[in-house]
Amino acid sequence: MTKPPGMAKAVMFMGTGSDVGKSMVVAGLCRAFTNRGLRVRPFKPQNMSNNAAVTADGGEIGRAQALQARACKVAPTIDMNPVLLKPQTDIGAQVVVQGRVVGAMKAREYQTRKGELMPAVLESFHRLGREADLVLVEGAGSASEVNLRAGDIANMGFAEAADLPVVLIGDIERGGVIASIVGTCAVLPDAERARLKAFLINKFRGDTSLFDDGLRIIAEHTGLPSLGVVPYFTDAGKLPPEDALALGSRSSAGGRAIRIAVPILSRIANFDDFDPLREEPDVTLTMVPPGEALPGDADLVILPGTKATIPDLAFLRQQGWDVDIAAHLRRGGHVLGICGGFQMLGTRLDDPAGTEGAPGAVSGLGLLDIETVLDGPKTLVEVTGLHPASGAGVRGYEMHIGQTSGAALTRPLLELEGRAEGSVSADGRVSGCYVHGMFSSDAFRHAFLSAIKHRADSGIAYEDGVESALDALADHLEACLDLDALLAL
Repeated sequence: MTKPPGMAKAVMFMGTGSDVGKSMVVAGLCRAFTNRGLRVRPFKPQNMSNNAAVTADGGEIGRAQALQARACKVAPTIDMNPVLLKPQTDIGAQVVVQGRVVGAMKAREYQTRKGELMPAVLESFHRLGREADLVLVEGAGSASEVNLRAGDIANMGFAEAADLPVVLIGDIERGGVIASIVGTCAVLPDAERARLKAFLINKFRGDTSLFDDGLRIIAEHTGLPSLGVVPYFTDAGKLPPEDALALGSRSSAGGRAIRIAVPILSRIANFDDFDPLREEPDVTLTMVPPGEALPGDADLVILPGTKATIPDLAFLRQQGWDVDIAAHLRRGGHVLGICGGFQMLGTRLDDPAGTEGAPGAVSGLGLLDIETVLDGPKTLVEVTGLHPASGAGVRGYEMHIGQTSGAALTRPLLELEGRAEGSVSADGRVSGCYVHGMFSSDAFRHAFLSAIKHRADSGIAYEDGVESALDALADHLEACLDLDALLAL
């Protein structure tokens, strides 16, 4: 196709598989090229994640694109991720187009209809490109999924529609990187194979020169030049993850004064809420997988957000975590619920319209005197306010469906721009609210933890740490990749 007048230059990054580091590489390149003085914008045609962010224009996109926008030093917009799939069941997902929920589809239905979304995807891409010098496009999953090529909007289907060159990323940490790159090239049709212009190797540990023969072999079999080998970036954990696949590595070290447990629900969402807690030197954060009991020595249990509150409440009970929470409270522990976790703490959840599945109502955990009806428009808003108990400022965002009422709301956890938000039990040990991202506020985080166990302020400035990590990532990529060759594509 012919690019519209004034359209930015663009290059697309695809992976040999999921979790090869595409999002991280693109974020680092966004900051590196922004530091060179270019107007850079991130773009991902289709994303699948329950870790989402609220945009300044009142929509929602994948968390990775929000981080990439931050790397570009601009506010995130809905055009950066025009199609977001938020899994609700093993075979179905909520479909968000240009920031707004348009419905839910089972996987088979989506596969037959995804091509209908290409006009909206291209519209967002072109609109974004008109304000940029360079657009860095991230693919989804694997470039070699030729069985899903019909109607594709996420990988080669989009690259073809937007006429983009493609860089292929391979992950050496998982093994078989030579075969994965060569094999990806081998299964692609000739026209799509011709779009591949270069490759890079990610997550290398040790002396990168030891892979010189590997680069030569890949080049001989594919004809593609190498942009370089990226050593493992040790500060990657300081940047918010997008994929729930990363949750297994998000726990922090043991032996610390305050112990926090977070059960990994089947549809856990917005799990980067806990990253600031993980950075605190006196906090042990344990992400508890299904099949394991909540640790008996926890000081605080946090029920996280979820894309499917009622099904995940049933999941919680199947794991026996409701029994663990009751025992935890008997021992004098604290419980916090965030968003869907807040809804679970109430006495009743009602889904009259079948928003999350079959219509119906269930009993909650009964730890707060509140009830929630999962109905009405979705709330998507950035918020600021304070923590009444300490006076500490707080900021974050709300992203939920549901209206909550009940006597316990007269004891709010937060005050947001003149309105009460959330609830605290009479004894102060159970609390909850709808606000995601609140632990990024340093003063609030310290005040909340101090109410559980007296502590000295660590002095950690979480947001500054994210900025420093992005700058370090940009320097890391500048040092190991040929960015001039990348721009020349």
